[in-house]
Amino acid sequence: MKSGARVAVIGGGSSYTPELIDGFLTHYGEMPVEKITLVDIPDGREKMRIVAELSQRMIAKSGLPIELDYTLQRQSALRNVDFVCNQFRIGGLKARARDESIPMRYGAIGQETVGAGGFAKALRTIPVALEIARELEEVNPSAWILNFTNPASMVTQALLNHSSIRTIGLCNVPINIQMAIAKAFNVSPQDVGMDFFGLNH
Repeated sequence: MKSGARVAVIGGGSSYTPELIDGFLTHYGEMPVEKITLVDIPDGREKMRIVAELSQRMIAKSGLPIELDYTLQRQSALRNVDFVCNQFRIGGLKARARDESIPMRYGAIGQETVGAGGFAKALRTIPVALEIARELEEVNPSAWILNFTNPASMVTQALLNHSSIRTIGLCNVPINIQMAIAKAFNVSPQDVGMDFFGLNH
């Protein structure tokens, strides 16, 4: 019998994965998770193994009944999950360095989420995001995509416009703002009310 959500994390070898795992552990009471599968590409195999082992230690320390595994087989990982968390980076950090440095040569802001750098990243990223969505349409059309992949607004809009998969775009900036305001006024973050609409990047 299913005891919680099943989640696939595309880009599972990312250094952001432990933060994601921590979120699942912290909020287990509100949203129990039964299984997490980390997915990455062959070039990221060793990094994913290291991140997976750290994540498994975090789960073990929590004492929560969450299973975590990892794989290079994306399509099989997409079957029988409730949520797919996209946090992949096409081209790796070398591509990010180009996205952020080339605009600066011409007096523009170098950023991976907006402007010329964001557009370049979108051109690399959107085709892969849509490919993942197409695979989901075939093997698991009831799943949700939770998109963290930058440029979040462009990738999320492409998924909403060109796929039948239910998609939500996410960014941690609103939470960070809420926590900063709470700290400034020495109150609990839960006591800070916020309405945040859309994605800022």
